[in-house]
Amino acid sequence: MSNDAIDTDCITLTRYVLAQQRKHPEATGDLTQLLNALLTAIKAVSSAVRKAGIHSLYGIAGSTNVTGDEVKKLDVLSNDLFINMLKSSFTTCLMVSEENENVIEVETEKQGKYIVMFDPLDGSSNIDCLVSIGSIFGVYKKTSAGTPGVNDALQQGNKLVVAGYALYGSATMVVLGLGGGSVNGFTLDPSIGEFLLTEKDIKIKPRGKIYSLNEGYEQYWDEPTREYVKSKKFPTSGKPYGGRYVGSMVADVHRTLVYGGIFMYPSTTLAPAGKLRLLYECNPMAFIIEQAGGLAVDGMNRILDIQPKFIHERSPIFMGSKEDVEDVIAIFKKHKK
Repeated sequence: MSNDAIDTDCITLTRYVLAQQRKHPEATGDLTQLLNALLTAIKAVSSAVRKAGIHSLYGIAGSTNVTGDEVKKLDVLSNDLFINMLKSSFTTCLMVSEENENVIEVETEKQGKYIVMFDPLDGSSNIDCLVSIGSIFGVYKKTSAGTPGVNDALQQGNKLVVAGYALYGSATMVVLGLGGGSVNGFTLDPSIGEFLLTEKDIKIKPRGKIYSLNEGYEQYWDEPTREYVKSKKFPTSGKPYGGRYVGSMVADVHRTLVYGGIFMYPSTTLAPAGKLRLLYECNPMAFIIEQAGGLAVDGMNRILDIQPKFIHERSPIFMGSKEDVEDVIAIFKKHKK
């Protein structure tokens, strides 16, 4: 068979989700519908990212978002795409976006049972230099009766129904975790406009050889972080870990998932609560990493067990290979004594 033969029985992301849905007789199909809406938004964002320069989508849109980052034109476009696609899916009642100060309540006549958190364009500070960027999302069920509100969004990460991210790199890939210990990667085939299953049942290595964090902030780190990084750079035995840092969370976490190792964004004296947002950055990524066999903590506590207090709450995070993260926990515990 020639290498360019067409696979006539390919597994698309929609086909995969439908197959998973069949395992749950009580399923209504709403989640499949919601994921299809998300995929449409991701395809549109991917297309916009590819031709951003041609359409003058680079550059600042003239304001900052609620977390203080400069908003680029692509950010605004991506945010609008996610909101409009999700609203029109009739499956969501509430959304939380990095770009919006308050929760986004869906019109009553369009409401469904799910709550979606998303960062529509993560790593947007890297847009202008063509570094890989991405989108992150997490889906919860509304558990209370009555009108949806902020409290419905403040759920622990361990209540996630599904989480995933899209990476706009040399190809566009969606990595999806539906629970049950299974993480799968789907690559966009632009010729047919579908995401095809290319990475089945991804498992992260128990230990890696790469650490990833912004070492420029070392003077602001706490002692456990400093000690851990030093142990990777100057090990008592064996080779030191390699340092890799892109500066886009999706790209750095994806590399960590594929190659093993650890991704860190610790607290600093400048940002004691950390920089990454719990609801739509830390929780979805921690969910994916744990479903793939890894760990994610804020130093000592499991990320997915943290009870959020407000929608744009931040958290330090250490995530990746199980044994690497366990080393971090041990150092933090030692320093706490």
